[in-house]
Amino acid sequence: MHDRIRIRRVKILSDDWSVLKKTTFDYLRKDGTWQTQNRETYDRGNGAVILLYNRTAKTVVLIRQFRFPAYVNDHPEPLIEAPAGRLDAHDPETCIRKETEEETGYRVSQPRRIFNAFMSPGSITERLVFFVAEYNPADRAGAGGGDAAEGEEIDVIEPTLDEALAMIDRGEIADAKTIMLLQYAKLHGLVRP
Repeated sequence: MHDRIRIRRVKILSDDWSVLKKTTFDYLRKDGTWQTQNRETYDRGNGAVILLYNRTAKTVVLIRQFRFPAYVNDHPEPLIEAPAGRLDAHDPETCIRKETEEETGYRVSQPRRIFNAFMSPGSITERLVFFVAEYNPADRAGAGGGDAAEGEEIDVIEPTLDEALAMIDRGEIADAKTIMLLQYAKLHGLVRP
């Protein structure tokens, strides 16, 4: 694609929590004509997300936290999600170990990378690395709850996988990355009935 894209102009619209850019570029269409396009991209960095599962108890670990963008889009309740975080300067495995302990209190010994995915590629540059890991009660190293200095106030919940899947059907879980991980767990038999 490099020979089909010519960047003409990049303007930074915002550089606060993340970077919002407006880019004007020429795009070579399949019919051989060049078309000038404008796109805004929101670059918040890449991240990692994990689903903790317990085969014996048939449970998964999820978190519940307030998300302002969801709130202003008519979702008044805190979102139920899988633990996740931005990579910042870390590799994905280091990031997910840190975030998991910070948010849930569980210490992850062997996260298994399962795939990468763009969550909203029409406007957001973020690519997530998805992990799963088995856990048991002995892995609990702390209370979790997140980092208050970052504005986090997180509750940890441990539904069964079937309960979590039913929560999707009832609209209680509306986070895409979490839905993908729960469906992965079901499809790959991580927790058997």
